[in-house]
Amino acid sequence: MRESADSFEDSPGAGRYGRPRHGNHGKGRWRFDDEPLIAKRRRDRPRLAPQDTGDATDGLAEGDRWSTWDQSTPTERGPRPHPKWLVTELAAVDTELGIVKTGKEADVYLIRRGVPGTTWSCLLAAKRYRDTRHRLFHRDAGYLEGRRTRNVRENRAMANRTAFGKEMIAAQWANAEFAALRQLYTARVPVPYPVQITGTEVLLEFIGDPDGTAAPRLAETRPGEKQLASLWDQLVQAMLTLARHGLAHGDLSPYNLLVHHGRLVMIDLPQVVDVISHPNGQSFLTRDARNVATWFAARGLPAADPERLARLLHEEARLE
Repeated sequence: MRESADSFEDSPGAGRYGRPRHGNHGKGRWRFDDEPLIAKRRRDRPRLAPQDTGDATDGLAEGDRWSTWDQSTPTERGPRPHPKWLVTELAAVDTELGIVKTGKEADVYLIRRGVPGTTWSCLLAAKRYRDTRHRLFHRDAGYLEGRRTRNVRENRAMANRTAFGKEMIAAQWANAEFAALRQLYTARVPVPYPVQITGTEVLLEFIGDPDGTAAPRLAETRPGEKQLASLWDQLVQAMLTLARHGLAHGDLSPYNLLVHHGRLVMIDLPQVVDVISHPNGQSFLTRDARNVATWFAARGLPAADPERLARLLHEEARLE
C-alpha cells in the first residue's frame, strides 16, 4: 500500500509556512536564518512498504509520474559515477509519498523512484521552489549580490520583485544550489548527492532511513560527549573544505545540518556565497562560524570557539 501524504505532519508552531518568532515579539518580524519547519512522520502510521510502484505498465496511479531522468541534460545531473543505489531506468515511476519539510522558498517532498514489477527503487528528496504567489524572496538581496546577469531587463525585474523577476530568482536559487551540491559532493563535503535538476525542482539523495523517516536536524539531537566532539570535528572539516574552495554556506545553523547515524550532512545551499567575489564574503564566513560554534559551546564542548573557527575559515579562504 502506498503511504499517503497524510502520514507526514507539519510541526506545531507558527503554521505551514510560518516561522518561530525571535527578538521583538511585538513587531512579529521573521529572521532570515530562522529554522524551517519540519514535517514529522507520524509514528502511529504504517511504515513505507519496501516497494511502492505497483505493477501498472500502461497507465499510472493518480499522483505518480514517469521518471524525469531523461528530462535533464548530462550537466543537469549529478557527478559521475552515479551511485549504485540511484535508479536511472527510463521505465521507472516517481511516486510521491508526502511532504518532508517546508522552508522559506521551497518545500521538500519524499519521492520513491522505482521500476514497476520489480523491487528496484530508491528514495529521493524533491526540493520544489514555490510559484510566484507563495515565494518569500523578501530577504535575499544580500545573497543575490554578485549573481547579476548580463541582461539589464532581468536584473531590473529581480530588483523590483516583479512576477518575472521572482521566476528569475527562483531559477537562480535552484541552479545555484544544484551547482554548489555538484561541486561540494565532488570535493567530498558531506552533502546529499545531487541527482538532477528539472526547472526549479532539485532532486536529491534522501538522508534518512529506508522506511521514509528523515534524519533529524542537529538542533533536534542531544548528543553525548563523544558524539558531540565527533560531530564538531566533522563540521569543522566540512567548513574548512568550503572555505578552501572560496565558499561559505551563507545561512549555516544547527537547523540545516542533519545527523544520520553519527554522520553530519550539510543541507540547504541555495544561498552559497563566493567569499572572494562577494563584497561581504568575509562576514558570511564569520556568521556561519558563530552560528554553529555557539550551539556546540552551549552544550559544553571546550573546542567550540566561534572566533577561532572564524579565523581558521578566513585563513583557509586566504582572506587574511
